[in-house]
Formats: sequence, structure tokens, C-alpha cells
Amino acid sequence: MDVLIRNATIYDGNGGEPLGGTDVAVADGKISEVGRGLAANGAEVVDADGLALMPGIIDSHTHYDAQITWDPMLAPSSALGVTTVLIGNCGFTIAPCREGDRELIMRNLTQVEGMALEVLRDGITWDFEDVPGYLDMIEQHGMAMNVGAFLGHSSIGTYVMGAAAVERAATPEEIETMAGIVRAGMKAGAVGFATSTAPQHNGWGGTPMPSRLADDAELYALVKAMGEDRRGVFMLTKGNRTDGPYLEALAAEAGCPVMIAALLHNSTRPDGTFKDLRDIAAARERGRELWGQVSCCPLTNDFTLKSAYPFEGFDAWKPAMKVAGEDLKRLLADPAFRDGVRAELAQPAGVRLFNGEWHKLDVVEVARPENAAMEQRNVGDLANAAGVDPLDWMLDFAIGEDLETVFTALLLNSDEDAVGKMIRDPNASVSLSDAGAHLTFFCDAGFGLHLMGHWARDRGHLTLPEAVHELTGKPADVFRIRDRGRIAPGAWADLLLFDPATVGRGPKRRVFDLPGGAPRLTTDAEGVHGVWVNGTRIADSGGVVPDSARPGRLLREYDPW
Repeated sequence: MDVLIRNATIYDGNGGEPLGGTDVAVADGKISEVGRGLAANGAEVVDADGLALMPGIIDSHTHYDAQITWDPMLAPSSALGVTTVLIGNCGFTIAPCREGDRELIMRNLTQVEGMALEVLRDGITWDFEDVPGYLDMIEQHGMAMNVGAFLGHSSIGTYVMGAAAVERAATPEEIETMAGIVRAGMKAGAVGFATSTAPQHNGWGGTPMPSRLADDAELYALVKAMGEDRRGVFMLTKGNRTDGPYLEALAAEAGCPVMIAALLHNSTRPDGTFKDLRDIAAARERGRELWGQVSCCPLTNDFTLKSAYPFEGFDAWKPAMKVAGEDLKRLLADPAFRDGVRAELAQPAGVRLFNGEWHKLDVVEVARPENAAMEQRNVGDLANAAGVDPLDWMLDFAIGEDLETVFTALLLNSDEDAVGKMIRDPNASVSLSDAGAHLTFFCDAGFGLHLMGHWARDRGHLTLPEAVHELTGKPADVFRIRDRGRIAPGAWADLLLFDPATVGRGPKRRVFDLPGGAPRLTTDAEGVHGVWVNGTRIADSGGVVPDSARPGRLLREYDPW
């Protein structure tokens, strides 16, 4: 025995009632015994003193693909109760990648994932070309948490088609080459295949990410290649074309589980997400394993108009993604550009981040001292006071501050009653942290602590056992992750010790710890007293344990469907 956690209240990940006054023994990275009054036998003893002990959180929607090459701790998730992450979601990976395509891959990530190009250039270690080589590299470097990796559609498309991947659909010969890469990646231990058809997912210069140009023949072929051995989950961030019935038909042909993102509540289309969940429920009744990935957090974005992510799903905004500096300011001042954006805003949209709710778009930080009175006020009110259109007010104000004004937009999931209904839906999977991406826009890496603190304890939309199951045993089952997500003898000792009375996530704050000293948003854990990965403690009540080991494992084996 290596560690004995004594006198804990156990939430085992199955969703049942907790078991108080219980001990958990850990040996060789796994749980060896669960019971009362266990003997220490020389093990390190941690007195839980009645605190709650649960399996570590499984974060199934992250984008740590680049960060893991320079940050084995995967901050901030390692301090937020997360013990397993899945990377490569939406198909935005850095493998496979030829040496000559590295700059293109990085530039695409700066746009679609909100990452700074200088950070990627300074940080990424490129000791690989294909997917097996990438997996081998991160395994050899080591990591604080367990990592499972999706095969990324856009990177595979770029690898096979080069620049043509953002210009056209693939030929039958190119599709077969891509399918071979998918087969090899699955044999190397990928968790599945991921893609995106979402209109806001644009690459460098506003061009669509390669996956958005894939036709039905390509998508079906790659998903079927993934599941040839009856393993793997197909993950898709959907657009208007790939709705529930379309994905049910694909699941029926390929036979695989399908995880559909990103189901976020839109107050201007209040039934949209619930219709998606009803379609998923109907498909499940017909024997198709579809899941809807939902978030328990309001989706907010901090941004400047130098990179206005909330608007980048608009066709009319695309010219602004191709220019910078004075050229960008001239474009933003152009009445024809503004009229185009205004006209598109007036049209209903199926999948869109910003929907003209100007009262939910605030000025956070001004660049000129004389404008300080504008901070913490919403653009709708400011425009109304000035007697002008809100779009004109925002653009004029930002241009006057040389585009340095920081805005924040509450985009989606702002209706708490609706979100509470979504997270209780049996066909939903709570996730969508996007940890590792959009680092200057938002930080939802603490989504699991928020689910337990805000939604279970404070609002009562879930019981605490239900919330724990949603974060642990359920994703382990959905993604067929072996021996994780539960507290039971023989399971890996991924554990989170916390105080149910105080657990939660703290306010966001800015730190400057990316390569080159670049900034990112982070949040601190509240009520967390310990995090263990494979039996090794990586965090305590003060955050990540200094000089902690890298006990995480690259997950390569998943159960069949």
C-alpha cells in the first residue's frame, strides 16, 4: 500500500448515495481496497476528516494539443480537480503535420482557437510528423494528467491536400489516403475521430477550416474507418447541415457512438438546443447512441476588435479577418461593411455566437483614461444614450481607442433555468470547457467544480451524487475509458478530495505564464483539498504541488462498443 485516505465521505462515481467514514487504500497507482478501519501498513496516511472523496473529473472537451508539448501540467486543469482530459476536439489538432505545413497549422489555430501565434511558435515542440509519432512524443515527455487524443479532421485534410484543403472537397483518392491515416491513428490508440462543420470555425484569414468543406462521402468514409474495429467515438461540432437526423443516419451506417457539440442555449432561439436534445432522444430510442454535449457555464468572451471571435461566424465579418492595423480600422469604419453586418444580424441563424443582444456586451477595459466612465457598462445602454445604433457605437468607440478596447460578451447559456434543464437531460453530457483554447477570451476549465458548487449545492438542479456521476462515471462509460471514473478496487486511483460546502471555481484572472510571457485567463479552485492521478498527488488546497511528478498516462486502450 502506498497511500491511505482515511475517514472520507465517498462519492463513488455511480450516482448513488455517499458512504461516510470510509477509507480508500492505494497501491501501485490503483485502488486496492475500500472499507472502514483499514490498516495503514506503512502507507502515507491522509486524514480526510469527513471531506468528500470522488473520482477525478474527466474533461472530455479540451484543446491541449499544442500546450501539452510545453506544459506537462496542463494548467489550469491540473489544479481544478481534473485527472483525465480528451484533446483534439472539433478536429483541431497539430498532428499529422508536415514540416512545411507547421506555419499554416499554427496560423489556423490562432484564428479558430484564439491562440497567439508567437506563443505557438515559441512553445510547440515538433518532434513528430504523423499521429503515432505525436502520441509517442507526448507519452515520452510525460504529463500530470491522463490524456486521450482524438484524430483531427482538419489536420488530416491539410496533411493530405495541402493548401487545397481550404478550397475544395477531397477526391476519392484523397479520401482513401485520409482513411488510412485514421486507421493508423486508431491502431496507435486514439479515442476516436473529431470534426467540425460549425460556421464560426474559421482558419487564418477567415477561410473555413478544412473539415467544413468535407462532403458527405468524405465524412462517412472517415467515420467508418474510425470504427472498423468497433472502437472509437465520433465527435462533431455541428453546423446547420449536420443536424440530428443527419448524424443519426451516419451513426446507423457506421455503428459508432456520436458526441454532438456544442449545445448551448440561445435566448433568441430558446427551443433550439431542446429540439437538438429531442432529436437525440428519438435517435437513442431507435438504438443509435447519440449524445449532446452541453455546458454548465455561461459562455462569455473577452475580446478586442483586433480579433473579434464572437463576430467571426458572420459572412459579412470575414473581410475583417483578412486585414489588420490601419487597414482594419478603415474597414470597420466603412458604412458598407457595417450595413452588411447589420443586415446579417437581422436574419435568423441556426448556429451563431452573437445574436444582437447588445445589453449583454460590456466594455471591460478602456485604453484612454478619459473614457474610464464607460467601463462596466453595456453597449446597448451606451449606444442608446448616444442616440446611435449599437454596432456603430461599438465600432466607433473601438476605432477611437486604436482597437485596444476590451469588451466582454455574454453570448450563450445566459438563461439559468434553461441551462438547468439542459444539464438534467439524460441524453446530455456536461462538458465543453474548451480548456487549452481561447486563452484570452474565457476560462471554463473549472466547469466541474462549478457543476458541483453552483448547480448541485446552490441551485439544487442536481444532487451531488448525480453531479459527480456526470463528471466521472458517465464520461468514462461514454468514451469507453477503462477502469477510470469510479472509486472501486481495481480502478486507477484518480481521486479528488473536496469540501462540498465550499467547492466551486473562483473568479477569472489574468496571468502571464505562456511562452514568451504572453497572457491567459485562469481561475482558482475553491474547496479542493487534494488531487491524485494514478495514486500520485498533484494538487492540494494551495494548488498544484510544486515540483510534482508527471504520473499521468496516455490512454491508448478503450473498450469496444
